[in-house]
Amino acid sequence: MTQTLDELLAHRVPEFSLERPFYTDPEIYERDLETIYYREWLYAIPACQLTKTGAYTRIKVGVYNVLLVKGGDGTIRAFHNSCRHRGSVLCQASNGQVAKLVCPYHQWTYELDGRLLWARDMGADFDASRYNLRPVHMRELCGLIYICLADEAPDFDAFADLARPYLEIHDLNRAKVAHSSTIVEKGNWKLVWENNRECYHCSGMHPALCRTFPLDPEIVAGTAAPGHLSPAMTAHFERCVAAGAPAEFQLGGEGQYRLVRMPLQAGALSYTMDGKPAVSRPLGHVGLPDAGSLLKFHYPSTWNHFLPDHAVTFRVLPLGPEETEVTTTWLVDRDAVEGVDYELDRLTQVWTETNDEDRQVVEANQHGINSPAYLPGPYSPVHETGVEQFVDWYVRTMQRSHHVQLLAAE
Repeated sequence: MTQTLDELLAHRVPEFSLERPFYTDPEIYERDLETIYYREWLYAIPACQLTKTGAYTRIKVGVYNVLLVKGGDGTIRAFHNSCRHRGSVLCQASNGQVAKLVCPYHQWTYELDGRLLWARDMGADFDASRYNLRPVHMRELCGLIYICLADEAPDFDAFADLARPYLEIHDLNRAKVAHSSTIVEKGNWKLVWENNRECYHCSGMHPALCRTFPLDPEIVAGTAAPGHLSPAMTAHFERCVAAGAPAEFQLGGEGQYRLVRMPLQAGALSYTMDGKPAVSRPLGHVGLPDAGSLLKFHYPSTWNHFLPDHAVTFRVLPLGPEETEVTTTWLVDRDAVEGVDYELDRLTQVWTETNDEDRQVVEANQHGINSPAYLPGPYSPVHETGVEQFVDWYVRTMQRSHHVQLLAAE
């Protein structure tokens, strides 16, 4: 890299895509992890993924290995998946269920709340209370679990207070996981996000999605502030609010998170090939069947769609400078019966196809950027305001971190 990250950030041209090193350079990738993924709140799982006592799941964030486990008291907790003896991984499977957390190396045994219960032959002076599992910051918001790897977590309440009224109506605490899939996109995590934040490409790439998801840039980007909305959008918001479903555009955290309830294509009620509900039993109590989708994003780890009949969450985790893991989870009401209230293929078809199409788009984008001939190009002022909003947030976050580091060094 001939220019430093700070120089690249300082010389960034507004309304243009980023320069090549942002998507390819290993040093910038490490700075992304240290500045963003190791410091910010990250979406982890829907709480309903862990249903029974001792159920656990693992999440890998860069070099960190995190364990989420449900205790006997019904509380989900997060720990570093590392034994306090000599550091071995405690749970090696991606998911499972255990009575206790037992290290396979020397059998140190921990309670599900992280307390060290037993360590063989450690001497009379050994104080087990000093060697409990190291906790990871965790918060639950209306059935969604977030974690933070920082020693001191940033504020979560501002986001939670803004999002809670929008989410409560979907009753995610009584949801169940109908299906979950994980794909690896061979592209930088920022390319995954940039692709998500526009539908300039949708008509040419997403035939299944375009049956129900509108191509109107006002809906896709969702960056228009109150007072700059079309009459049709204003009317949609008013109908939703009157029915008890908060809908108005909300952007917070200096652009880190957004909520807005957007309409689908005319006549469409859900993300299905025919536009009809995917699940006959509603998830939540949204009063309008045509309320559309509550679109929520929270950089850097998640975008979501919450509809009257089901919900879809997406988790974005970087695996390397040119590799990103995207996990999609479909949620339905816990009493919905597969084969009776929904057909799994019908529920998942639109986003399964769209995810694979997006993977191809991102990978082609990465291949093109890898060429030394690549130069940043201008964003469409009609279709790509959402991309610009994401990139602006990224640049500000990286610059602010550098400024804080300089102050700490003085």
